[in-house]
Amino acid sequence: MTDLLLPVSRRRDVQLEHLVRSRENLILDDWTDREIAGAVARGTLFRLRRGWYIDGAEREALWPEERHRAHVIAVARDSRGGAVMSHSSAAVLWRLPLYRIHCVRVHMTLLSARRNSSAPDVKRHIGTLEEDDIVTIDGIRCASLGRTVFDLIGTLPLESAVALADAAERQMAERIREWDLDAVESWRRALQARLEASSGMRGLRQMRWVAAFADGRAQLPGESVSRLQLVRLGFAVPKLQVPVAGPDGNSYFVDFGLDDVNCFGEFDGKDKYFDEAMRSGLTIEEVIFAEKRREDWIRGSTHRRFARWESEHILTSRALGLRLEAFGIRAP
Repeated sequence: MTDLLLPVSRRRDVQLEHLVRSRENLILDDWTDREIAGAVARGTLFRLRRGWYIDGAEREALWPEERHRAHVIAVARDSRGGAVMSHSSAAVLWRLPLYRIHCVRVHMTLLSARRNSSAPDVKRHIGTLEEDDIVTIDGIRCASLGRTVFDLIGTLPLESAVALADAAERQMAERIREWDLDAVESWRRALQARLEASSGMRGLRQMRWVAAFADGRAQLPGESVSRLQLVRLGFAVPKLQVPVAGPDGNSYFVDFGLDDVNCFGEFDGKDKYFDEAMRSGLTIEEVIFAEKRREDWIRGSTHRRFARWESEHILTSRALGLRLEAFGIRAP
């Protein structure tokens, strides 16, 4: 069963495997240890861990999650035995967002207590993983999507947990431009079953709240956090990706429908203006003009107020509240 035609979203997926290079690779390419050390000192080469490197400029262009994934790749190539990448390190392999989380160490789960000591850049957990909870991504053994979400939503800050849970549900349910309601229901049942089997677990109250609140129709972490802040402000849970009939027979999609105050809202990420891939060949001026025409049509055809906000406005609920008040919008 499918429902709701979704706007096209793009998720940049950088292929990092060939960017992570070992000392041996560099030596074969005629580098010397002295040249490697000099390049690291200058910043033209970045040391991920002992014996593993990535080009400094290429790393600088990566998102924080991608930088951690490069670190995970280096650790995995060094790893021996049956360790499984888990927690935040599994999250980046699944291309899940880690909103405002700075990852320092790679997390691995060991299936036995052998070699439990953790290296400076590795945190080893002792745990039990069912066979279905171990998958391979990019040639690396890691925790399944469901297990990764379960491991994190009770320990991350609430904003980060909601963004992660939304993105995971989206992976399970988005089918090209349609929303698979059966997949959503199956995903939610499986997560609920994990929670019911974990009575007394630390963080369980937050885990239950996040599981109930998660909605994969949020396309960006900023949309997930916006939704959380709106509820904290006292608004009803907003509708997501609300279709509005456009002038040419197609639909415009608005991030948030705040029906309790008869307005629309949008989280305005900067990527659609500054990321060339997301502009689809258009100039910044053309994108801005198209957005203006779209917003004018939505306002005129629905007679609803329309508010936009950016990343700095969702750092706290108060910041978002002040932004909305500037548009004359307050929680009922």
